[in-house]
Amino acid sequence: MTPDAAALSSTDPVPGEGEGAGVNAPDLRFFVYGLFFVFGGITSLNDVIIPKLKALFTLSYGEVMLVQSAFFAAYFLISIPAAGVVRRFGYMRSAVIGLLTMTAGCLLFWPAAASGTFAVFLAALFVLATGITVVQVVANPLISLLGPPRSAHSRLTFAQAFNSLGTTVFPYFGSILILGGLASVDPKTPQGAALTAFRAAESQVVVKAYLGLAAAIVVVAAVVWLRRRALVEAPAEAGGGALHAFGLLGRPRFAFGALCIFLYVGAEVAIGSMIVSYLMQATALGLPEQDAGKHVPFYWGGAMIGRFIGAGVLRLVSPGKALAAVAAGAIALIVLSANSLGAVSGWALLAIGLCNSIMFPTIFSLASEGLGRRAAEGSGVICVAIVGGAVIPPLTGHLADLSSLRLALAVPALCYAVILAFGLYARRPAPDIR
Repeated sequence: MTPDAAALSSTDPVPGEGEGAGVNAPDLRFFVYGLFFVFGGITSLNDVIIPKLKALFTLSYGEVMLVQSAFFAAYFLISIPAAGVVRRFGYMRSAVIGLLTMTAGCLLFWPAAASGTFAVFLAALFVLATGITVVQVVANPLISLLGPPRSAHSRLTFAQAFNSLGTTVFPYFGSILILGGLASVDPKTPQGAALTAFRAAESQVVVKAYLGLAAAIVVVAAVVWLRRRALVEAPAEAGGGALHAFGLLGRPRFAFGALCIFLYVGAEVAIGSMIVSYLMQATALGLPEQDAGKHVPFYWGGAMIGRFIGAGVLRLVSPGKALAAVAAGAIALIVLSANSLGAVSGWALLAIGLCNSIMFPTIFSLASEGLGRRAAEGSGVICVAIVGGAVIPPLTGHLADLSSLRLALAVPALCYAVILAFGLYARRPAPDIR
């Protein structure tokens, strides 16, 4: 076995898989779908708490985007160590570790609210994202292994649809719970201790939402722990260390794909973070804050619908060509939104979610083609690239501060242009790694 690679084994191997790959529990796919649902939904709640924290701490767009920086920085710092956790403890036990870390992050919102300090909220988000990173490093290669290699693109896209289901459901209820309790008093008015107390009191709606999530995640972790023996895993051999995985960047296709994951996540998160403020503009839909927040699910719901459809389409169409087509569609919608008014402007922005639908799973699987037993290492490196969600949104926010939200859409448009190029580049199958 290649060093640093975790493999699966079973008495009933999946047809078409390589040596040592298989499962003895057909319902494991539903377990992985559940993981995608949970971490997708919690990630999308950032789009809801951003306007809450912006108002509460009187922040600029550039400053409040630090929410996404704190969250997605975890992918940069934790993904490779998370791959080591998977090698050490296996997929199922690592999932439990990730879920319990997510629980700790949710619980940290309590002291964050008591402190009335923005930086403590950022720390809580980082811990929460650390757990999500571990879960995602588990989920991506695992769903690819639970079936024949030829349908990996379709299978990962279908699993990502459950991620989108979470990102559709969570923001709607999050808007009701969090934005529905938005402060009616200007936070600039109190001073000193009174301001801290005001922020602590107004943060309670955020605390209650995340404490509820903590309780639900503990239940999920308990279920996964009880199922920890459903997957028989061969232990990984000792090998090349954490940095060994980065040797995969010597493969041009993998390196290009990792760059596109960076840009895609950054573009998707930047747009999602802007939606509430964008739709509140008189030149778009002119909605009040809570109603604008209730429109966020349309963005993520488009991705969900597109992924269910894409799971079938990718069995018939070249993944690279499909990726290029949806990237071109995203650019066209950005141009339309930025250069129109009213409902057309608002709904064109929301429709970008439909184009986003197949991007992450398709980029991931195209970049990972031919990695074989180094798939777990590749997943770790690609998850590092998700740090794009920490970099692109603040750049977009700063451009919005300097100009306007409409002009700031140029940043995600450039990201989609690079993804379009990757789709054309990767339209042919990759050779196996040697």
